[in-house]
Amino acid sequence: MDGTPPQAPTGSRWRGRARHGCLSTLLWIVMAAVVALLALRTLPSSMASGPAVPELVSFVLVAVVPSVICLVLAMLWHRRVLALVCLLALAVNGSWHAGYLVGRQRVSAEAQAAVAASPTTDDAYARVMTLNTYNGQASAAQVVSLVRERHVEVLCLQELTDGMVEDLERAGIDELLPYHVVSEGASAISNGGRNGIWTAAPQADVSRNLLPIDTSSMPAASVQVGGTTVRIVSVHPNSPVRGAQDLWDEGLSVIGSLSDYGHAYLIMGDFNSTWDHASFRSLLGTTFEDAGEASGEGVHMTYPANGIVPPLVEIDHIVYSSGSGIVVSSLETAHVAGTDHLALIGTLEAR
Repeated sequence: MDGTPPQAPTGSRWRGRARHGCLSTLLWIVMAAVVALLALRTLPSSMASGPAVPELVSFVLVAVVPSVICLVLAMLWHRRVLALVCLLALAVNGSWHAGYLVGRQRVSAEAQAAVAASPTTDDAYARVMTLNTYNGQASAAQVVSLVRERHVEVLCLQELTDGMVEDLERAGIDELLPYHVVSEGASAISNGGRNGIWTAAPQADVSRNLLPIDTSSMPAASVQVGGTTVRIVSVHPNSPVRGAQDLWDEGLSVIGSLSDYGHAYLIMGDFNSTWDHASFRSLLGTTFEDAGEASGEGVHMTYPANGIVPPLVEIDHIVYSSGSGIVVSSLETAHVAGTDHLALIGTLEAR
């Protein structure tokens, strides 16, 4: 030993340590928020409709982004405990959304080829589409153009107005999809207009108000796809805004009660909920499949659209009866001017 006393850190080293310490604290705060969000996702449906809970749970999947950023920085700065927390958060989030990457149900190559060709109601395949029209402000011309270009045979629209229906007719919707039904007004609370169904095949067992619901009435109609009778329903439960969480939960419950009727259902619309909402998963139960989660084709964010902020949540869904002989996949989204939602398009195959 030379007897030289240890030297204090230089000013630059001290500032570097302090800076990293502050940034590490910030990362811990971010990850604490992520963990809290994941904890909200585990709440049962009976407890998951409290103030602000549904809105926050909508962003569970988005929490992957800050988790990855925090993990990278934690590894660079050798913060092992923080890195472990990040890895665990990513693992939990990934396990919840594995279906988006590993598909259980997909249509065949024959179905994909058939809908890409000229559409016909004589086969066992159909292109289907749903869109929230934002109080009838969506471009009717673009909607009809999408129907024509993507060979859509089943179209469900939400938040319709009389003017929007007239605009669709002027744009030529009846030439492509000559059969339609539009729901009655809201039973008790306006939820942005009415819902509608347009089809290329003739409709049977038409209903303008399938089940009592205190938001947008649900129209329904049955069509033949191959040898299967498909019962189509266009839905739009209330959004879980402050003071309306109970209406939101009740609306999803009403839609879920369709499982009691045993049809081959194709339920499309703005569900105002994501896969991460316990009430939506309860709606699905063991009877219904969400095409987005079951197809393994990734996430199709649909809201908000046509603004500065990109779509961050998947609240528009194509839901179908599991084990009923129908499957929907080959999903894609499309922009339509005038609305804050993306259109969600898929291919249905009756087996």
